[in-house]
Amino acid sequence: MTTLTRVPIPTLTRSNFVHDHYTPKIPQTLIFSNNCSKLFSAQIWVEKRSKLRRFKVVGMSDLNLSTVLVTGAGGRTGQIVYKKLKEKTDQFTPRGLVRTEESKGKIGGAEDVYIGDITNADSLTPAIQGVDALVILTSAVPKMKPGFDPTQGGRPEFYFEDGAYPEQVDWIGQKNQIDAAKAAGVKQIVLVGSMGGTNLNHPLNSLGNGNILVWKRKAEQYLSDSGIPYTIIRAGGLQDKDGGVRELLIGKDDELLETETRTIARADVAEVCIQALQHEEAKFKAFDLASKPEGTGTPTKDFKALFSQITTRF
Repeated sequence: MTTLTRVPIPTLTRSNFVHDHYTPKIPQTLIFSNNCSKLFSAQIWVEKRSKLRRFKVVGMSDLNLSTVLVTGAGGRTGQIVYKKLKEKTDQFTPRGLVRTEESKGKIGGAEDVYIGDITNADSLTPAIQGVDALVILTSAVPKMKPGFDPTQGGRPEFYFEDGAYPEQVDWIGQKNQIDAAKAAGVKQIVLVGSMGGTNLNHPLNSLGNGNILVWKRKAEQYLSDSGIPYTIIRAGGLQDKDGGVRELLIGKDDELLETETRTIARADVAEVCIQALQHEEAKFKAFDLASKPEGTGTPTKDFKALFSQITTRF
């Protein structure tokens, strides 16, 4: 059974049409929601003197949904973004890009999940065709060298697997994605990076001698110079906690790293990615993102106001 939401239509009387300049305040398209995938439409005819004006009522499935590709959809933050988009069926048609069949299975193995290698530009083509927006969540991941014993003190050592160094993943891989998106006519790119890029001596750069923040920053600059509307989110330390319960903080040039509020829940980063696709105020912006501790401040709900705070393009 289909449930329709009633759309109020103003009552039209003869007095409405006394003056030529009067136009009934009825939108040309009236939208109702329904909980099924069938198409519904109805025609409403409104008389104004001797002229007929037609108005159309359409179902949500008549509207053009935004097709969004999430790369790195098998990662911990990427999975959240992909699943959140899947829940918003009245707004988005999501796709995912992962590296392996194993990762595809991890997020449900749906037909809208593609397998590709971001370091191989040609493998991106099937996933990017027909996409309106791209959310980049790919990142090189350092691995701990075996044999580390925390009881013996000292620090663990890290390495990157062959073909998965930051230069290959965070620079070449992201450049390939940006180029593919531009060629496919993608209208917006949201890129998730990391705070710390202003400091060459940041500890993250020393992991596996990968200079990961250097290469991330280079990709961010490439995106900002691409001409595609973009949102660059430089997240603080990522935490596996519930989202929507903290006040989010916007910063620039790693200023938040000098405070005690330099972490953020992955779920909050995911929500900011999705909100960036819905607000013009997020376009051509780059910013640091963290949050106050849970229980302090007011949980962020007004994302338009949040994005309006941002003045930095890079």
